[in-house]
Amino acid sequence: MPPVGPRSGDAIFANVERVNAELFTLTYGAIVRQLLTDLEEVEEVNKQLDQMGYNIGIRLIDEFLAKSNVSRCVDFKETAEVIAKVGFKMFLGVTASVTNWDADGTCCSIVLEDNPLVDFVELPDTCQGLYYCNILSGVVRGALEMVSMKTEISWIRDMLRGDDAFELQVKLLKQIPEEYPYKDDE
Repeated sequence: MPPVGPRSGDAIFANVERVNAELFTLTYGAIVRQLLTDLEEVEEVNKQLDQMGYNIGIRLIDEFLAKSNVSRCVDFKETAEVIAKVGFKMFLGVTASVTNWDADGTCCSIVLEDNPLVDFVELPDTCQGLYYCNILSGVVRGALEMVSMKTEISWIRDMLRGDDAFELQVKLLKQIPEEYPYKDDE
């Protein structure tokens, strides 16, 4: 399959039902704030945001596949490009880039120059260990698991921590063989 054209993410984004960006950003901020209040430990909040994202990702992949008309990706490299160019555009309205591939083609970085989740956000000193956008790593991990890719995702750079971009490292741990719920011959 040839690389996904830059217009495909734009075309899908233009036809997807959207909510007000400020409402979305402020609602997400309220969720993070409530988690900080309830859980008190920043590391626990990071785990909870990742788990929430994972639960979203395992459901969001169905909508993505239905609306994007993307055919089955040949390999992990193509999958990462589709996530960056189509997935992030379709659901967040931003385009990401894929960089820093390792020699095996099993580890890369997805870099976001813009992230609508962090509008109006400043982290206080008490929250310096917080990965505010950790929900995104969970979404990507959950979605990839549903298409038979077990991954490990971690934040490398975060603009809320003074970096110049948001960078997620995506490492393919293993390709999960597809399992069918029943056998036809029984």
